[in-house]
Amino acid sequence: MSITGSEQLSPISVEDYLAGELQARRKHEYVDGQIYAMVGGRYSHNLISTNVVSELHRQLKNSPCRALNSDSKVRVQASSKTSFYYPDVSVVCGDNIRNDEFQDKPAVVVEVLSTGTRRIDEGEKRQAYLQLDSLTAYIMIEQDFAAATIYQRVDDEFQKAIRQGLVATIELPEIAVTLSLSDVYANVQFQPETDPDE
Repeated sequence: MSITGSEQLSPISVEDYLAGELQARRKHEYVDGQIYAMVGGRYSHNLISTNVVSELHRQLKNSPCRALNSDSKVRVQASSKTSFYYPDVSVVCGDNIRNDEFQDKPAVVVEVLSTGTRRIDEGEKRQAYLQLDSLTAYIMIEQDFAAATIYQRVDDEFQKAIRQGLVATIELPEIAVTLSLSDVYANVQFQPETDPDE
């Protein structure tokens, strides 16, 4: 999803933000007192997200984990800064599952990259998500070609890996899931690359 900034004279409290989201017609993300309206993604973005949610749901059916779509917020608290994001997909497990309007302890977070969101997904959001003690993997999936960048927890550090091509897989042993990029990109029609000189 693309995010547009909004000018505000004073910070919005967490309580006011959460109350406003219950009545809002559009979703907003919240970063340290500022709110940012989200706009809809392209068809391929939504199809990739739906494919990931569907595949996770299928594989997690008999486990204590649940796959959630982009209507579920994730709260990140780091020192005095609080943020709420709407990841494209998240997985929460066992006692970490909340019944409120946001989740605190996702095991996996997935964002589908686009031109409008890449800088934030690779920068601000990656830094925020990797601070979550519960997180085992942060996955960024390309929208325009078959590839994914994975930050996976190994001991106390995150290691970066890249998977490319429809035969590639993403192994998530902590939740006993294997995502095939052929399933992630099922029915996605990639746009042909254009020559910049044309």
